[in-house]
Amino acid sequence: MTQISESKQALKDLDKAPKEILRSYEVWARMIESHGSGILTKFPGYRDEMLRGQWRGHRSSRLNLKWRVIYQVNHDGAVEVVSVSRITAHDYRRK
Repeated sequence: MTQISESKQALKDLDKAPKEILRSYEVWARMIESHGSGILTKFPGYRDEMLRGQWRGHRSSRLNLKWRVIYQVNHDGAVEVVSVSRITAHDYRRK
């Protein structure tokens, strides 16, 4: 079972994002809830990858050519928790 939790910053990012990004994020989130975060590796368009530097321990997935979702995967017993930190227009600076 997989749960998704969005940070306050991620929710603010979604409010400011274009509608097409909101739809792409919803598809991304439903895929993870249904199949777990490992499903992203089967879809090369997401270009899911580990991040380095100040985002060490996080992952990034493409929502389109410009927008990314930055998240972390944690396990709480039998539950996989995907914590979304940011939805950003390819700006990886921590704020």
